[in-house]
Amino acid sequence: MSDFRHLSVMPDEVIRFLALKNAGIYLDGTLGGGGHSRLILENAPQATLVGIDRDQAALAAAGEVLAVFGERFRPVHGDFAGLTAHLAQQGIPALDGFILDLGVSSHQLDTRERGFSFQQDAPLDMRMDTSQGETAADLLNELSELELERIIADYGEERWAKRIAAFIVKAREESPITTTFQLVDIIKGAVPKAKWDERIHPATRTFQGLRIAVNHELESLEQGMRAALDLLKPGGRGVIISFHSLEDRIVKHIFREYAEGCTCPRQLPVCACGKQPRVKILTGRPVTATQRETDQNPRARSAKLRAVEKL
Repeated sequence: MSDFRHLSVMPDEVIRFLALKNAGIYLDGTLGGGGHSRLILENAPQATLVGIDRDQAALAAAGEVLAVFGERFRPVHGDFAGLTAHLAQQGIPALDGFILDLGVSSHQLDTRERGFSFQQDAPLDMRMDTSQGETAADLLNELSELELERIIADYGEERWAKRIAAFIVKAREESPITTTFQLVDIIKGAVPKAKWDERIHPATRTFQGLRIAVNHELESLEQGMRAALDLLKPGGRGVIISFHSLEDRIVKHIFREYAEGCTCPRQLPVCACGKQPRVKILTGRPVTATQRETDQNPRARSAKLRAVEKL
């Protein structure tokens, strides 16, 4: 597993916003290659860290990287949406901090057989956990045209979603769609060449939409975020890095919800709702990577970091 490639985004900023406690208990809900986890364990020499990931390859790779920390590192195979149960199994009732680094990893994109990339021909899989769930091919060949349009439009933010969905349904009537290059050819046929965006590949948004649908990423993000925020101790901090507007919108909305106090009408003389802010937002605007980092790691260009502190 030593070939697992994934550069952790904004490592310095993550450590700064987490304000680590030496013997704290931390969660890395999207373990990946273990980069952020390694930094946390190095900078808090008595800390315990639980690392969750759906990808068995990521867990194996992180296990090698973090073996030096012994029992201070606890790997868990699963979706961070279920982190309350995962932490209960570890005997952990509360957290001093958490990090979520969302989206697909460089390793997943570069591993041809995973089917995440439109740059290499491979089976249309796209599952982060290859041991369960439907593949992208399953969705493409089984869902209705209307549902395919919704996924491509809502999750991929693709303006040509209706036309692409129609072309997919027509193509699958002749033969099942099973490979990435089959889908790329269908998309290229559906989107008029004169309308191709020269900045991005015409298949980018459709592949994003399918990946999000296959892995239920937005539902997992909302469930996992709320669970992690509820488990934070007073003074504990949460850091989330997102890579596209759908994710960032959810993060911003939930952080604002938890930071909101009284919601009573202004004309009421006293508060009747009793609602109190649960967190303090530490990032008025999302933090972005420095030019130096984006030169070294182009993936960091679209990253947005938001952080909160539990009250």
